[in-house]
Amino acid sequence: MGDWPRIVVHADMDAFYAAVEQLDNPELRGKPILVGPNSFRGVVLTASYEARPFGVGSAMPVAEARRRCPQAIMVPPRFERYEALSGQIMDIFGDFSPHVEAISLDEAFLDMSGAERLFGPPLAIGREIKERVRRATGLNVSVGVASTKYVAKVASAHDKPDGLTVVPPTGAVDWLAPLPVSRLWGAGQKTVPRLLDLGLATIGDVARADAGFLVEHLGAAGAHFYELAHARDPRRVRGSRAAKSIGSDRTLGEDITARQEIERHLRRAAERIARRVRAKGYLARGIRVRLKTNRFEMLTRQRLLTTPSDLGSEYLAVARGLLGEFDHPGPFRLVGMAAFDLSWRKAPRQLDLFEDHARHELDRTIDRLIERFGRDVVQRARDLGQRGVNANGVNLDFLDKRIPG
Repeated sequence: MGDWPRIVVHADMDAFYAAVEQLDNPELRGKPILVGPNSFRGVVLTASYEARPFGVGSAMPVAEARRRCPQAIMVPPRFERYEALSGQIMDIFGDFSPHVEAISLDEAFLDMSGAERLFGPPLAIGREIKERVRRATGLNVSVGVASTKYVAKVASAHDKPDGLTVVPPTGAVDWLAPLPVSRLWGAGQKTVPRLLDLGLATIGDVARADAGFLVEHLGAAGAHFYELAHARDPRRVRGSRAAKSIGSDRTLGEDITARQEIERHLRRAAERIARRVRAKGYLARGIRVRLKTNRFEMLTRQRLLTTPSDLGSEYLAVARGLLGEFDHPGPFRLVGMAAFDLSWRKAPRQLDLFEDHARHELDRTIDRLIERFGRDVVQRARDLGQRGVNANGVNLDFLDKRIPG
């Protein structure tokens, strides 16, 4: 590989959700669009590049985004479509390397070390990945190629959209030097002002600083930033990363306070999450409940199950117990739940003599009905005629990409 000890690629789809909507609907092409709930209570999931010059971006409240860009077209998200395309894209990445670490639906790291004899030098590798994705999906992907994960990720964002940036290891420190400290991995809204107060405005400033000075003022983060500024990042591409958690956060149509109302939303979340846990072949050991107040304060409580499970009824039982641990009176604008500490159902484990096999088979039958006829084919009698949650909420699945072998 010449001067390349490793070849790491970071591939990041350009405005993925918005790009998919423009791909599927030609009338949206070239227009500013916001993907998210058509409600001033929600947040923007993705803004098209036509909307971004107005200062609009992901995670921004819809009300603020609409104020900044009133001509933007609101488009409700279609997660099943995004997930299907994401699977196709990840399969393409898998054709290039057996070591693909999916970070989300629309970005991944690939370890291409030793692949030069198959695909050519790093620049040719990046071009081929971009061409394969475009040819198969009609979408653009920005690609960064470097010898570390950190530099590759910074490089992929350097020339968006539809960018390709290759940073050789011998020039990585100089390439990083003029970039702002906000490009350091882990430097957020609180850390960047602290770096600026220390007179460190660029990554080069951090690289030239004394390591002891950085640790004295920033603690462990100072040592971390010092290493990154010198383009040092020992982390390897983890090729068979499993889901960390599977969750469902939903913004409510109206603020709620009553425990009965909160439980109703938790029940639906438990059923949705359990269905996805079973579909992926997982068991969950822990349950987490999230409540967001009408002042946007996020409250979280979690607890481990007695034994790992994929049953919504068991998730709900734990969630109900957790509600007693919240001491905030509300009202709440969001109710969420997540199953975490996941393991493969088929992995060797201590068998539970009291496992409810009949209940598991019933839930699997309902799963198949929903898969065939749609999610509204089965509904609990107690939920008939009840107000629903916003259907455009975000599923918080971490993308699960299992690599055989």
